[in-house]
Amino acid sequence: LPVNSVAALTTAQTAALTTAQVVALTTAQVAGLKTTQVAALTTAQVAAMETADIGALTSAQLVALTTAQVAALTTAQVAALKPTQISALETADVAALTTAQVVALTTSQVAALTTAQVAALTTTQVAAIETADIAALTVASVAALTTAQTAALTTAQVVALTTAQVAGLKPAQVAALTTTQVAALQAADVAALTTASVVALTTAQVAALTTAQVAALT
Repeated sequence: LPVNSVAALTTAQTAALTTAQVVALTTAQVAGLKTTQVAALTTAQVAAMETADIGALTSAQLVALTTAQVAALTTAQVAALKPTQISALETADVAALTTAQVVALTTSQVAALTTAQVAALTTTQVAAIETADIAALTVASVAALTTAQTAALTTAQVVALTTAQVAGLKPAQVAALTTTQVAALQAADVAALTTASVVALTTAQVAALTTAQVAALT
């Protein structure tokens, strides 16, 4: 079918397509779908779309996806999304990503997350971000983490934080770190803490500092 013929299908007709028919759609046909048609797709249809077709979705089409549809994306489909497409996802859709989908995100995709999207992540999602991806977050994105999200970071993720990211932490975030997380900070990161952040450290956190970390304080 020509692209305009597929785009002419009603939402009911679009929702009636079999998974085999969805797989058979060309990239151009998928890119030509109206936002109302995209929103009408069943989760099974969305999961059946080829990765190349997912990568061809426009920003408007991605915004049209429901949280259920986004949660239905396969890990391969998630990994196929361009960084610009990731940035186009609504915060509710980002919050709907499964742990497996979060793990499937590439480093460039994580780096493309907006501060609003990062702040929308659940603590479980934050803890699922791979260490290489944590280091790829912008300083602004790390600073956008809530205190609950900050406290949810794994020890490996804390170690993976760059000096610039640690320096950008807000005092409230630093105060939210567990003693285990504080002890996991690299000496160079401790040295990069702002005066306000150092002041925010609790007595328990200070007691948890290693001798190397204490020596690194300026």
